[in-house]
Amino acid sequence: MGEVSDGLQAVQKAEELQPDLILLDIGLPTINGIEAARRIREHTPRSIVLFLSAILSSDIAQEALRTGASGYVVKADAASELLTAVDAVLRGEVFVSSRLAGQVEISRRHEVAFYPDDASLVDGFSRSIEFALKAGSAVIVIATESHRASLFEKLRLDGVDVGAAIEQGSYISLDVTDTLLTFMANDLPDPVRFRNVAGDLITRAAQAAKGQHRRVAACGECAPALLAEGKEEAAVQLEHLWDEIARRYNTDILCGYLSNAFQGTESGHIFASICAKHSAVHGQTRRL
Repeated sequence: MGEVSDGLQAVQKAEELQPDLILLDIGLPTINGIEAARRIREHTPRSIVLFLSAILSSDIAQEALRTGASGYVVKADAASELLTAVDAVLRGEVFVSSRLAGQVEISRRHEVAFYPDDASLVDGFSRSIEFALKAGSAVIVIATESHRASLFEKLRLDGVDVGAAIEQGSYISLDVTDTLLTFMANDLPDPVRFRNVAGDLITRAAQAAKGQHRRVAACGECAPALLAEGKEEAAVQLEHLWDEIARRYNTDILCGYLSNAFQGTESGHIFASICAKHSAVHGQTRRL
């Protein structure tokens, strides 16, 4: 859609075009690619950033990923890895060149997706859950009663033995209203209560995960439920707390919102604030 030759132009063009994917170099004039990525994440949170750099350095790659970028490809390997990297980041994965494999810690995945309707949300959650379970991760679902029932049926029809996963403790399904009651105080999330509740939940789920690293994935509607009640500031604060949890426990978190939840917000401030709390933004809502 566009091509620029310096960092400031990259930020400006990203805001103008709102592209799905941005290939970004690091050695750019005016501002370098890492600073450009930070600004792009602030102003164009839905765009996926993939670094393509000649610099073969795990430290630089790590710093690049900390901006919220989804991948880092070494230019010398672009012929064999770039298309694979593009496919991976568009699927919501994080990609690092094979030369740096094992040297770079993958950033937390606290992602947000916007769905046009309930059926799309259930489908999106079910795909993430199925992928996580097949990878040996334990899964935590915090959703409305209707969405939990639809997820159970969708997964069952797709061949996932949800009953066995529940018995093993690798699939934990919780009601969003009941869960919010455990840490809300005066219409705001209490940070201490929240950290205790979330930490205990993830620790319990991790015991049922398979593999050396015992990963946990979570799909949730806690902040969206608060937003639906008109508690906008509480929703933003809760997303910030979930982001802390994703970093502390190396947990993959997907937050699901219905796109029409933002139709009443003024100037898009809440939408932008929520997007900024996530490592990746998927789906479409109204342009703000």
